[in-house]
Amino acid sequence: MSVLYAVLGAVAAQRAAEFAFAAANARRLLARGASEHDPAGHAALVAVHALWLLAMAATIPAAAAPSWPLLAVYAALQPARLWVVASLGRRWTTRLIVPAGMAPVRRGPYRYLRHPNYLVVVGEVAILPLAFGAILLALAFSAANLALIVRRIRAEDAAWAPLREA
Repeated sequence: MSVLYAVLGAVAAQRAAEFAFAAANARRLLARGASEHDPAGHAALVAVHALWLLAMAATIPAAAAPSWPLLAVYAALQPARLWVVASLGRRWTTRLIVPAGMAPVRRGPYRYLRHPNYLVVVGEVAILPLAFGAILLALAFSAANLALIVRRIRAEDAAWAPLREA
């Protein structure tokens, strides 16, 4: 198996596990009265991230030699991703869900940044294609991802504003 397919398989497996965890959390939160915001933005993010992986698999030659330093940078982002998920715990979802009556989390990386997960994701979307020499993929998906993240941050800030002000 090529390094490319091994890496893409590992990333896809990680994303699938995270998606399952997020979906279970979302169901539980919604059952407890939480509200969901901007579902269309969520669908667009899911589509862009799925297409990002598929585009790499479809356009990067299987025998492409990886940049090990860039793969190391990508790997170094994973503890930050785990820190975000662990800090939010059962409140972590891929959807924009605001739990009823709960203040925003202010522990872990949220002590320092309001949206740490998006910083990690911006890095991942740019670095992984670059690690295999796919500069145009990195640029195209970074632009699409960034536009959707800007939308998401605006929606998230608006959704949480009443609880931040309380």
